[in-house]
Amino acid sequence: MNLARAIHFDESDQRVYASPARTGEWCISGGFEFSNWSDGDLTGKARQAFANGWFGLETGGRVTFVAVTRIEPAELETLTDLLAQHFVTYYGAPSAEAARPVAAEEIAQMADLCDEHAPNTLLTVARELTPAGVREAYRVIRPEDAGLDQIAIHGSLDD
Repeated sequence: MNLARAIHFDESDQRVYASPARTGEWCISGGFEFSNWSDGDLTGKARQAFANGWFGLETGGRVTFVAVTRIEPAELETLTDLLAQHFVTYYGAPSAEAARPVAAEEIAQMADLCDEHAPNTLLTVARELTPAGVREAYRVIRPEDAGLDQIAIHGSLDD
């Protein structure tokens, strides 16, 4: 089974996200965070997290790029428990036990996405608000297709 780990090519995530994920941290889409957002919420660093950020399961931080990586079943169980506790702490789930099925489903969705790709494949996410809710689209960069021009940031991060 595959899942995704945070990867950084430069320091830009440290500047564009209020809380950046750590390099190597397991990640999922994390679109649940934006389920009740409106256009008014999409400002500054929160807008960047919404538009392009994967969710780090250990820190709750965001990252722009993830790499598909093999995961062991024991690690998956630990991550499910971590996410279930996150739902209790930040979203008011009644207990980790009650939140665990939802956490398992979130991680399973990411594993399904990752299982379609070879290890070291890079993924990005792009989100938009629609009348029906948040829509996510994924970009896939296969290892043999990766070039610096696909990941280099051109321009200023101060905009």
